[in-house]
Amino acid sequence: MGNIINNNHSNDRNDWRFRGQDEYLMNVKLKHRNFDVSVGDHDHCDFCWEKFSRLEGDLHKGYCTLDKYYWICDNCFNDFHCMFNWIVIK
Repeated sequence: MGNIINNNHSNDRNDWRFRGQDEYLMNVKLKHRNFDVSVGDHDHCDFCWEKFSRLEGDLHKGYCTLDKYYWICDNCFNDFHCMFNWIVIK
């Protein structure tokens, strides 16, 4: 992983990864799933910009909105889930 993660598990709006995502990711439903190439050849975590794809060295699994538009890596999910009150769908 190229970026340093705070792992503070808080509502820290000063975290370098927070850029106003609460406007579209607050209280949304997420699903933990394998990256789906039907949405494109790659995508990025909406917080830390780690790359999701099928390529070796990239993330292959993470949390996404039900429409697969926004992706969140496991580390950022763990750090921001309390702040964003995400609902995980099985």
